Amino acid sequence: MAFTFKDRRKTQDRRQKPTPGLSRHTVTGQRMHFRRKGDQLKGGYVDRYSPKLFILLVLIVVLNILDAIFTSIILDGGGWEMNPVVRAAIETYGDKFWVWKFMIVSIAVVTLCLLSKVKGVKYLVAATTCLYAGTVIYEIYLIYNYLP
Repeated sequence: MAFTFKDRRKTQDRRQKPTPGLSRHTVTGQRMHFRRKGDQLKGGYVDRYSPKLFILLVLIVVLNILDAIFTSIILDGGGWEMNPVVRAAIETYGDKFWVWKFMIVSIAVVTLCLLSKVKGVKYLVAATTCLYAGTVIYEIYLIYNYLP
């Protein structure tokens, strides 16, 4: 009878189930990448994320806050909101619409972070950052050229 290494294990093989998105390894873990090509193609969760991803995600949140501030300035100056979803939030929540906007974007940013190893999500993060930057630049243009 052949004796194998697997027979000597006293604990359950940790590789039987995937690493969850949020676990104790989120803070103390060391895995930043997948080693195997199959795992890289499949995607999944890692313990630590790249500094570039962190900067882009923080930038999205900062641009979101600037967007809310500049939207309030434009609305006070007589402008109107073009986005129907945000317009409905402004009509519903009034001056506190930014809380709703901040919460929605923050949940999306956390989701994008957790899914960052899935194919195409990094491009989505970069595109979202560029879209928000363009929006904020356009709002600055409106404020300086059309408001008294």
